[in-house]
Amino acid sequence: MAISQSLAILLLVLCLPGTTLAFLSPNNHQHASSARVTTSPSIVRHGLEATSYNDNDNDNNNNSVVDRRAAMERAGGVALSSLLLSSGIVATNPKMANADANFDDGKKKRILITGSNSGIGLDAAQRMALRGHEIVLACRTLEKANAAIDKIETNIANDSEDAVDANTLLKSLKLTPMECDLADLSSIDEFVKSLPNQSFDAVCYNAGLARNTGATDVAHTKQGFELTVGTNHLGHFYLNHLLLRSSLVDKEGGRIVVTASSVHDPDSPGGAQGETATLGDLKGLERAAADGSGRFDMVDGAEFNAYKAYKDSKLCNVLFARELQRRLDAEEGCNIKANCFSPGLIVGTGLFRDQNQFFTKVFDVAATKLLKVGETTHYGGGALEYLALSTEVEGKGGLYYYSSPGSSKYGEDAYGKQFHPSEVSKEALESDGGKGKRFWELSEKLVGI
Repeated sequence: MAISQSLAILLLVLCLPGTTLAFLSPNNHQHASSARVTTSPSIVRHGLEATSYNDNDNDNNNNSVVDRRAAMERAGGVALSSLLLSSGIVATNPKMANADANFDDGKKKRILITGSNSGIGLDAAQRMALRGHEIVLACRTLEKANAAIDKIETNIANDSEDAVDANTLLKSLKLTPMECDLADLSSIDEFVKSLPNQSFDAVCYNAGLARNTGATDVAHTKQGFELTVGTNHLGHFYLNHLLLRSSLVDKEGGRIVVTASSVHDPDSPGGAQGETATLGDLKGLERAAADGSGRFDMVDGAEFNAYKAYKDSKLCNVLFARELQRRLDAEEGCNIKANCFSPGLIVGTGLFRDQNQFFTKVFDVAATKLLKVGETTHYGGGALEYLALSTEVEGKGGLYYYSSPGSSKYGEDAYGKQFHPSEVSKEALESDGGKGKRFWELSEKLVGI
């Protein structure tokens, strides 16, 4: 038996006794902060913030809400183990390429990223800021947005050759912390009102949350929407409406990037575990729109299931991106392009936080170092950066980008190769037109458009 298969089986056995996979937010660039530069950088700080949501808005209580990655393979050890068993041994010296050839940083761009205080959003913000672009970090609270900027400063300082190099980079940063709570439409209103009358070259709808899979209570947003779909889809839907209505996305080539997930597809390894994603006949949304309450538990009208709610929200993201592109194409003189993507299975220091440390370390090393079926946060951030800025994506819209498990082993060279346009789920594909159109109309009614 191959070494990879033997280790995978061992990991599977360790997973089975009543444990649950919990892919929590990996820490990003958490270096030892022994040489932080204290010189004040030239950073734009004003205004507002969206993500790292919590049911009771208490950041110290992580039992009810966790990061998007928490739902990737959360149904049980079988999901990830199936990836491990099929992976085989991989090359240890993959080709690394200079990705700068795919980027034109001559014109400095203005970019909005929701959920930029952690995970791939934070990584993408740092990547693009280092290219000289202006980044608006929209987070759930202004405190989180400011903390994100502090993390970026610290990362850059620690990664710099010396203090002079660090100070030069820090002074060049253009980072704006803002508050935008996607679980509250009034907060989104205030966020857009606070924006200067200057269009964005790229808007990244990246924020997301997932309830604990064992949750049985139905949490709601300020307006009464089920929390997961209300935040991950309806919050972004309303924000997108306001930005486009206010002409805050460049019509001559602006980009809209939506962070989705492969779990939207029941035929994917992660999507096949537990309750699978489906919006059914939209009965839950239909009822909420008809009675005017806006309250719904599940999009399809079924009994609440926290794990399925997350998967459904990712399917909503895919349908939203595809229907949005159809509508943008129908608008005369508009050259805005919208795409969505899956950042892959991201594991790291947050993996199995409820398991013993030995198991956590063994699985982390096996998945990311030996078998290389997981992705790094840096890889996910690069995927977001690629869709927002790469010249290879210019003029392309309505697509879903995906890469096979473990593609981060190819480094920056994966973008445009291993990470490429792929098929969406059957339901998403069949929703083009009728169901996608109705889904959009119901979303409009719920947010009051």
